[in-house]
Amino acid sequence: MQLHGEQIIGGETSLEGKRVFTAVNPATGQALEPEFRDATVGEVDRAMRLAEASFDELRGKSPEQRAALLDAIADEIEALGEPLLERMNAETGLPMGRCTGERGRTVGQTRMFAAMLREGSWVNAVIDRGNPDRQPMPKPDVRSMSVPIGPVVVFGASNFPLAIGVAGTDTTTALAAGCPVVVKAHPAHPGTCEMLARAIGKAMAKAGMPAGAFSMVHGAGHESGVALVDHPAAKAVGFTGSLRGGRAIFNAAAARPEPIPVYAEMGSTNPVFILPGALAERAEAIAQGYIQSVTLGVGQFCTNPGLVFGLKGDGLDTFIGAATKHATEAAPATMLHKGIHDSFVAGVARIGATHGVEVAGQSSADANGDAAQAPCVIFTTTAETLVEHEHLFEEVFGPSSIVVSCDEPSDIIEVASNLEGHLSATIHGTEQDLADHAHLVRILEKKVGRLVFNGFPTGIEVCHAMHHGGPYPASSDPHFTSIGAGSIFRWVRPVCYQSFPDAALPPELRNKNERGIWRKIDGETTRDDA
Repeated sequence: MQLHGEQIIGGETSLEGKRVFTAVNPATGQALEPEFRDATVGEVDRAMRLAEASFDELRGKSPEQRAALLDAIADEIEALGEPLLERMNAETGLPMGRCTGERGRTVGQTRMFAAMLREGSWVNAVIDRGNPDRQPMPKPDVRSMSVPIGPVVVFGASNFPLAIGVAGTDTTTALAAGCPVVVKAHPAHPGTCEMLARAIGKAMAKAGMPAGAFSMVHGAGHESGVALVDHPAAKAVGFTGSLRGGRAIFNAAAARPEPIPVYAEMGSTNPVFILPGALAERAEAIAQGYIQSVTLGVGQFCTNPGLVFGLKGDGLDTFIGAATKHATEAAPATMLHKGIHDSFVAGVARIGATHGVEVAGQSSADANGDAAQAPCVIFTTTAETLVEHEHLFEEVFGPSSIVVSCDEPSDIIEVASNLEGHLSATIHGTEQDLADHAHLVRILEKKVGRLVFNGFPTGIEVCHAMHHGGPYPASSDPHFTSIGAGSIFRWVRPVCYQSFPDAALPPELRNKNERGIWRKIDGETTRDDA
């Protein structure tokens, strides 16, 4: 596929902007053709107005028609073949194996949402039948279900160009719900974005969908993103990235004349707690898994384990020794782009310069800064030092982590109680450890969106039960997930129909359950007719 660097607006291309930029291969520093142009305010306005104009037609499509669209998107992504993977590799430095695996995840999750649409119960249909004979007042017939919220603005992630990008979860769930989408392409991999946008455009045409229901605009600066969030047609925003970026978008959306929800997945250090029984039984094995998790994807996962806590003693010493060995053996690798690399270097330097923090282990091979390479760096400190320096709690995006030794079990409880919100927390232990530290589990339930036992938080299973979110600052709204089946609920809202005639109701709420979906009728979940 030949790339043109244009905006893709409602199935047509546009090239009005004057400011140009290029993608850069992070491993070589070389610019990649072609040049891309920042979208103008006029192009953003056109994309948003087309989205608004297409909303009624898109939401009027049947679940089967929208499911067919998702299947077509998956097919078109696969049809891009090796050129998509090669461009992704060139723009991100991610190895081809990772690129291939992420394509599989993207296609798989898209088809999962298609199956969800066909099954249909996700609309949360609730029926409370009326009773005109009830005394002292008749009971009205009340029914409710979820309906699409309107045009959605999507900001893709830098670290998952496919699975959380132009054709990622945000886009596919919004289209599945019946919401038009306008995507802000990530400037670090614009060629990958263009290829995906063109694939979605083909799928939209094949599925008979309104062309205006999908657009993608470029922008190396903030102007096009701000214009998207500010546009009166926008009804919700999906964002995956840094705390600073997510908070800026959240603030802008809240300051609008009509505030809109922002579902931002942001920073997290994903604390790990290694309890005494686990340290006594398998400290070395845990250390090996820990370093594998820290270095997975060059540490560029929002679930990277950035803090580890354990009680001071022989078990923790064994863990630190093994972690040091594995960190030394870990080879430096290229990060996604120079900006992320520079931030990682600065973050590691800041931690290392903190009084009371020591480097326990670091990749023995030299990292090539010109190739944006990052080494694995493992620090050690004490709970006392940690609480004295707030910056040690902050996420450093990349392959680094801090092991914190605690003098007493009460230190672990105190540190856990003072944690901010995180996406995940991990506990390594035995069943007896869990019984002895039940209070720790109760604390962590208030701090995170996902609790992992005897594993590591990297490697998220895309499934119906997954919750990828957490209290602020991990995400802007802890009620919602950005990964898994539940992510579709960000783009819908409940509507209640009172005393409507049966024929005027949406099919999901009519007396006859024609779609055979699960519904709640008078408080009981059933597939029966009402």
